[in-house]
Amino acid sequence: MIQADLSVILPEIILALYAMAALLGAVYTGKDKLASAITWSTSGLMVVLALWIGTSGSGSTTAFGGMFVDDGFARFAKVTILLAAAAVLVMGQEYMLRRGMLRFEYPILVALSAVGMMVMVSAGDLMSLYMGLELQSLALYVVASMRRDSVKSTEAGLKYFVLGALSSGLLLYGASLVYGFAGTTKFAGIIDVAQHGEVSVGLLFGLVLLISGLGFKVSAVPFHMWTPDVYEGAPTPVTAFFASAPKVAAMGLFARVMHDAFGHAISDWSQVVALLSVLSMFLGAVAAIGQRNIKRLMAYSSIAHMGYALMGLAAGTQLGIEAMLVYMAIYVSMNIGTFAFILMLQKDGQPVTDIQALNQYARREPGKALAVLVLLFSLAGVPPMLGFFGKFYVLRAAYEADLAWLAIAGVVASVIGAFYYLRIVYYMYFGEEAEELDRTGSPVLWVFLMGSAAVMVLGIINMFGVDGAAAAAAAALVH
Repeated sequence: MIQADLSVILPEIILALYAMAALLGAVYTGKDKLASAITWSTSGLMVVLALWIGTSGSGSTTAFGGMFVDDGFARFAKVTILLAAAAVLVMGQEYMLRRGMLRFEYPILVALSAVGMMVMVSAGDLMSLYMGLELQSLALYVVASMRRDSVKSTEAGLKYFVLGALSSGLLLYGASLVYGFAGTTKFAGIIDVAQHGEVSVGLLFGLVLLISGLGFKVSAVPFHMWTPDVYEGAPTPVTAFFASAPKVAAMGLFARVMHDAFGHAISDWSQVVALLSVLSMFLGAVAAIGQRNIKRLMAYSSIAHMGYALMGLAAGTQLGIEAMLVYMAIYVSMNIGTFAFILMLQKDGQPVTDIQALNQYARREPGKALAVLVLLFSLAGVPPMLGFFGKFYVLRAAYEADLAWLAIAGVVASVIGAFYYLRIVYYMYFGEEAEELDRTGSPVLWVFLMGSAAVMVLGIINMFGVDGAAAAAAAALVH
């Protein structure tokens, strides 16, 4: 029995053992001298594990008495998480090395965080849910404050830790209420108790508190307050990581809890998730307009995009989950390219974050400017870029679930949000003359920027099969 259980969680075990072995190896040998080697090996292992998980067949199995679920939905989320984490590690290595921040602990913490995320999306029990969530969060608290000589980075780590502890408290209290009223921590047991129309008030309170805790992890309004400060204060590669893999994990966990544990009470939680969606879309769209710092702007952009993803979840249907997964995959691809560009921005060797520094950038770097234009158009949802189809999927899912008002709100918020993306394009092509930024020749960042832009254009042909994989993943969750 134990051997069968361990074979189900083998990818998580391999990554965790690797992280511990790398930690011991680095401590007893060259420490930070090995940082680059550990970064590359961690990225390589993540890509190998992603390919293994992605080709490991179909079907659904459980381990440890239903506490861990390995199904198509979990596999889709894990592949996305691992590829995003690997990309961010490779992308940010040169930046961290140049500024003396590439400690050997950094890739190890990212690996342990990824283990937590993999457990999150496979959770079949409130206890495994919390274990995965905390393993992910504890590693993220540390990497947020990696830049020890920076007040902003320290502040980012502290704010994230304090507010994260608050959200964990909410989530735990909700979990204890659910356990108290359902009599079990297993999702399979909770769903039997939470039959439609028979959900007790205590169980509803527990559900709302669980949603609040999960809302913090996806930075949905009104649990978003940590996001702009942490995005701005953390080192840029860490910000890129925050904006990609953890978002996929949190949305995957959100969907898992709502459908596996409360799938018979969709009418009870759908309206709450729809409210979070509307608030996130509008606050993200409006608040970003006043931002001049590109990392803070990306934080509000992230809040708005999580609002669109939540729209798919609010639909409460298989189509809605499929739309959410497609949206998250496209969102991660766009973000990795955008942050590759942000990592290139520097003046006299120092990072530049003011968007007005991009004035006339297209005249000096036409190729990069064109790639950024494609990514920003895609983020704004301008057709025919791939980002438009991501939004189309979630809007269609909301409309077909009789949430036409939510779909209309999404369109309005998208139009408002287009302003701050297009403003950056305006600065690059039509802005006033400004001091030239350094011409950074990082081939790795260039590949990620151009590759991401190419995906946004070429993906409209067949989405590289992501839509088919997302449909299969959604079918595995909503059965």
